[in-house]
Amino acid sequence: MIFKNFLNIKNNKKIKKDFLNLLKNQPPLFETLKPTYKYSYSKKAISKYKKFSSIRVIGMGGSILGTEAIYNFLKNKIKKKITFVNNLNSNADYFHDRDINLNLIISKSGNTLETIANANTLIKRQESNIVITEDKDSYLTNLASKLKAEIFEHKNYVGGRYSVLSEVGMLPAELMNLNESKFKQFNNLIKNKNFINNLVNNVAGTLNLIKDGKYTSIILCYDEQSENLFKWYQQLIAESLGKKSRGLLPIISSMPKDNHSLMQLYLDGPKKSFYTFFNVLDNKVVKINNNTILTSHKYLRNQSIEKIKQSQMLATEKVFTSKKIPFRSFRILKRDEKSLGELFCFFILETILLGRALKVNPFDQPSVELIKKETKKILS
Repeated sequence: MIFKNFLNIKNNKKIKKDFLNLLKNQPPLFETLKPTYKYSYSKKAISKYKKFSSIRVIGMGGSILGTEAIYNFLKNKIKKKITFVNNLNSNADYFHDRDINLNLIISKSGNTLETIANANTLIKRQESNIVITEDKDSYLTNLASKLKAEIFEHKNYVGGRYSVLSEVGMLPAELMNLNESKFKQFNNLIKNKNFINNLVNNVAGTLNLIKDGKYTSIILCYDEQSENLFKWYQQLIAESLGKKSRGLLPIISSMPKDNHSLMQLYLDGPKKSFYTFFNVLDNKVVKINNNTILTSHKYLRNQSIEKIKQSQMLATEKVFTSKKIPFRSFRILKRDEKSLGELFCFFILETILLGRALKVNPFDQPSVELIKKETKKILS
């Protein structure tokens, strides 16, 4: 991972001290980031499910976003059909899908309304089912019993949006025949001075931008396969920090497509945002056909789609620098489990450190519960 930080970094010593304190007094969820984490399932218990070629994952928010990020980032390595049910949509194609072998239903509480509605609409008795939920009486534990489904525990100390490296993300990853152990990079990263310095400087830079009134974090994503990674990140940042009239609004911008729609605003609009450039170097070479290139555009001869995209990203960074627009850049050198595990770890640590500095609890989401209560009243 090649990383460039925000401009004007201050107060990073304070953040580094807090990071070292965090490592001394680690929250329990940090266990999920380590290769020694004990899953509620065994390799033997899930081996029989690895034969299934068509899997449906049902969940909401943190219960499914991490798995979607994994699937899309690494889909070139995955030979199975994975269907995600992550919203309420009566017109969705998956209502007509008859090829599903295995359902994987995930909800920490076991009572998530949308997950219950989708599960009861989609599941057929002839399909195999796995449920991941807390070890307590809930709708999903009762449904699992009725369906004679396999049930694995969602540890109660792991919040949904932080659960990607627990059972919630790693069991599906194993069913996709990915290497679960390669995602677990925490122990290596906290010994890496370059990683720690980048993390600390990034958090310090973000806090300075917030103090300057910049609350919108726009991700300029130059890799389509990473857009679900940033949907995961979007929930992580927004739900963890959006409290006490504080927080950040993460927005995902698809690049270079948005050069032709939103870039004018980014460059010359209100200076209330900061930016993240993100790209993954792609080894697949798709070259332009030289025979059809006109003389006026001979500079495109022998170029690849990837080179053009990289050039546009570099050009945009140069323009941002000249206009003194704050940004950071991530360039991922290899698309694999290790790189994705490093990104999950970086963003989780970033979020927790930002929450501590902003004096908000990064692990709860109290106001969301109000909507759940009101919805139940209306339906009752």
